[in-house]
Amino acid sequence: MATVHLRIGDLVWGKLGRYPPWPGKIVSPPKDLKKPRGKKCHFVKFFGTEDHAWIKVEQLKPYHAHKEEMIKINKGKRFQQAVDAVEDFLKKSKGKEQNSEGKGDAKGKKTPKKPLKILDEDDEDLSALRDPSEKPVKDDPHFHHFLLSQSEKDTASTSIQAADSTAINGSITPTDKRIGFLGLGLMGSGIVSNLLKMGHVVTVWNRTAEKCDLFIQEGARLGRTPAEVASMCDITFSCVSDPKAARDLVLGPSGVLQGIRPGKCYVEMSTVDPETITELSQVITSRGGRFLEAPVAGSQQLSNDGMLVILAAGDRTVYEDCSSCFQAMGKTSFFLGEAGNAARMMLILNMVQGSFMATIAEGLTLAQATGQSQQTFLDILCQGQMASTFVDQKCQNILQGNFKPDYYLKHIQKDLRLAISMGDMANHPTPMAAAANEVYKRAKALDQSDNDISAVYRAYIH
Repeated sequence: MATVHLRIGDLVWGKLGRYPPWPGKIVSPPKDLKKPRGKKCHFVKFFGTEDHAWIKVEQLKPYHAHKEEMIKINKGKRFQQAVDAVEDFLKKSKGKEQNSEGKGDAKGKKTPKKPLKILDEDDEDLSALRDPSEKPVKDDPHFHHFLLSQSEKDTASTSIQAADSTAINGSITPTDKRIGFLGLGLMGSGIVSNLLKMGHVVTVWNRTAEKCDLFIQEGARLGRTPAEVASMCDITFSCVSDPKAARDLVLGPSGVLQGIRPGKCYVEMSTVDPETITELSQVITSRGGRFLEAPVAGSQQLSNDGMLVILAAGDRTVYEDCSSCFQAMGKTSFFLGEAGNAARMMLILNMVQGSFMATIAEGLTLAQATGQSQQTFLDILCQGQMASTFVDQKCQNILQGNFKPDYYLKHIQKDLRLAISMGDMANHPTPMAAAANEVYKRAKALDQSDNDISAVYRAYIH
């Protein structure tokens, strides 16, 4: 088979991680975005989305030669919109080309044909690469780049950086630093598994020691106490359930603080309130340690798939030292400035998600109460502007009565409570979150705490 040579400006089909081949255009990368080391790759801007990434040459195919093949294997609505966006782009490009051929100079001579403009990241013409009427939704694989484009509108005082997609493309060079990880719950288990798969040296600890066994078999080392892990490792991550657990892990008997020495790094990945982050940051740095908060947006499945979104804040040098770790566990990461900012952003995100889930559950139960088909309600919902993987999966779980936890209901209720408290401190109203919080409290009273957040549905039927 002849080798296909691709260059900037070519239309292609690009394979990004576990997602189907998607139409895109090879463009010039941003000046500050370095090409991953290893195999040859091109920087691709995908149509119908805000996504762009380095893609290996072997994961790229010429657009026109493989168009019919790709259309046959992918019938999704978003995919079709992306293909339509390519065709619109081609029509506009052809029109511009014809116009340039027909124009003459002041003396009536035809001007020479100009090559098609190569689209760069800052080009206004990039809007042609997506459907302007549609914004990505949270569970869309391209949502993180939509977030980044919005974040760039923030003030210059907050430094925001998104990691590249080398984790998805499998070209991670693991750090030579010794990594510790405390907490092997729904999120922590997937994170540690991906760290090990990508070649990191990891020492683990969990309150229930038996949970460590599987990871020891996969090559992890065992730490007897949080203090021992912190003293043995260069960077220690922790991911536990709530502010009390986070404080106890650091300040309690044989806690992390006893193992912190000058230069040691501690990364708090738990979703907690900003006040807890401030306290932990102060005690860690008082011992000469370096502190970073890095809560994660996602679920157990996304954690297992290494597709989390990491929100980091605090010591920027620690963030940079954690680069290969974040690439292993997530699809992107953001640096949000001083410690506490990531906690604030994470609580806002979970407040929105929790309120949205309660509203969806309310809609499903109202449909049933008024004699409407819940499945038809879902089918209609998934054809409209609110369509997303999140909505489809959670509603299908509800209709099937499957509430196996992907994200604990008790944790989203905790996050709603913390977000409401944060709103109170900022003197900002949070009436929607307050109403949703009451629904989750009722679901907890019905013994749904350890079920998935979709089990909030049961609060409406009892």
